[in-house]
Amino acid sequence: MNHNAPLPLAHLTGNRPRVLTLAQLREHGVSASEAAERPWRQILPGVFLLHSGPATSEERLHAALLYAGRRGGGESMITGLAALALYRFASAPPLLALSHIDVLVPGTRRLRSTGDVRIVRARTAPRPQEVTGLPVAPVARAVADAVALLSDAGAVRRLLSEAVRSGHCEPAAIVRELTVARLLSRPHVVDAVESLLAEGRAMAEDRLYHLVRGYELPDPVWNADLRIPGGPHLGGVDAYWPEHSVAVEIDTRAPRQGEDEEWSECVRKRETLERLGVTVVHVTPRKLRDWPEQQAAVIRTALTAADDREPAAYLVVLPR
Repeated sequence: MNHNAPLPLAHLTGNRPRVLTLAQLREHGVSASEAAERPWRQILPGVFLLHSGPATSEERLHAALLYAGRRGGGESMITGLAALALYRFASAPPLLALSHIDVLVPGTRRLRSTGDVRIVRARTAPRPQEVTGLPVAPVARAVADAVALLSDAGAVRRLLSEAVRSGHCEPAAIVRELTVARLLSRPHVVDAVESLLAEGRAMAEDRLYHLVRGYELPDPVWNADLRIPGGPHLGGVDAYWPEHSVAVEIDTRAPRQGEDEEWSECVRKRETLERLGVTVVHVTPRKLRDWPEQQAAVIRTALTAADDREPAAYLVVLPR
């Protein structure tokens, strides 16, 4: 067998997507001059569309990835609005309506945006997800890259809300990506994030309520304010079982600048309650969503262990 013989090309024109790089064409025995003589067109530098008609959405995506990945450039993936369209976001325009395809590449790549491809660089590239056979940035990163180009507050709010409501990711993951991208200095983004965090907390509280009911845990006092009789306010908790001195707090904090003080306050509150004999169980929205049975078991264990602990200090419990 001749391993240097060119690969057959005839079958390619009947397959979709019909997109190849010049290097791939050479593997099939087609030179640059021969490619120019065929009814093909170069839609990106070094990337050819193997027919004369307009490129389909699928062909545009494949062409963008081939352009970004040529010369052994490492991992590249679809991001931004194109990625969200692949994730079937109702709030993202359809692929056919997009003027540009965003491609995320490692920050060390020397590659320029060209044609309908916009190059986005990442200091640390995330692990891509496979969607319709294509490498796609995780939702939180894709949302941040999309938001970077949006000035419409309503559009930003809809994207963030759909990402959380549809269960693609938690608010903290989105805020983390927006922080890294330095987008939280934009007022319309900050407003959307505040709405997102409020909505995310409401969803987490609802999940905690259904967890207590669904796993038949004792009824707590919901949204309780704890105080020492005649003394200071200790803080609020999402659920409290006075008979067992067990509190549950949902941790919806997001890693934003200037929140070290808030974190320190959370630690102080927890340490104070535990010194008074209160067991504080911290849960996150993701754990409530993905592992409710495990979280129910943790709370049940804390309630059961109350009989083996020293009695806690008496606290005044008020609705929050």
